[in-house]
Amino acid sequence: MSLVRIFARYGYVPVMLLGLNGLAIYLVAHGHSLWWTAPIGLGAFALAFAMEHVLPYEEEWNAGHGDVAKDVTHGLVYEFNNLTAMAVLPIITMFRPWEGIWPTHWPLALQVLTAIVVADCCMSLVHYWSHRIGWMWRLHAVHHGVHRLYGFNGLVRHPLHQTLDLTVGTLPLLIAGMTQEVAVLLALAISIQLVVQHSNVDYVLGPFRNHLAIGPVHRLHHVNWSGEGDVNFGLFFTVWDKMLGSFRMDSPHAPVAGDIGIQDRPHFPQVYKDQLMLPFDPDHGAKRDKPARDSDYGNLSPAE
Repeated sequence: MSLVRIFARYGYVPVMLLGLNGLAIYLVAHGHSLWWTAPIGLGAFALAFAMEHVLPYEEEWNAGHGDVAKDVTHGLVYEFNNLTAMAVLPIITMFRPWEGIWPTHWPLALQVLTAIVVADCCMSLVHYWSHRIGWMWRLHAVHHGVHRLYGFNGLVRHPLHQTLDLTVGTLPLLIAGMTQEVAVLLALAISIQLVVQHSNVDYVLGPFRNHLAIGPVHRLHHVNWSGEGDVNFGLFFTVWDKMLGSFRMDSPHAPVAGDIGIQDRPHFPQVYKDQLMLPFDPDHGAKRDKPARDSDYGNLSPAE
């Protein structure tokens, strides 16, 4: 095995999660502009794309499935919405009638880690309920209407669901007084995490496989096998799934080409504008595809 393939298998995840986030934290902590997070984020996408071609988990997932333009549009809209949220943060802070309890005296790295844990808990709960409440599934189904897993899939989501995620995930942090520096670094960490989580890279996690919500754990979340996709909702860590009883480590066989998507919608629209309007279409098949726990939405997972 070449050195590049060895790096893809064992070094890709540490460099993405620790190296790039660590670099961003170091630069911001030493007074450099927050705009440095932009090239670091682009570097994450570039590295993911390169490693997907060096050591793909599934070769077929590297080929376009009529989804490239749609996925790029989703990615651009996702990051634009993040930038918009960062721009309004100072305004929100200005009108907050209290100082907050955010530990600004802590090292920046520890502040970012704290923000990640809180956001991970909140966003994982949003994700969990998005598979159980009908109107939330209609928005979230866009993320599952894919036919392969690769880096850009992480940013494929309906803008309204992204807004819900951002609101619930960051509101406790904003109330606590999170600073703009931490908010920007948190946004970068989430973007990098989503790319790694969906990367088509055959990386190895070793003893961390049981604790990180990426790789094999998250692939099981996207399978279209009846009754088996309603698991592993965590964004960063698996602890929330273990608490909810929704954690699953293994399956009888590993997901491959043809195993990803929504079982009852094998021809899910792959045009951005169609996906944008789909949740509001009265003929949208979400009532068949996503069985929620109420009588209107029948089944229990997007795979059923």
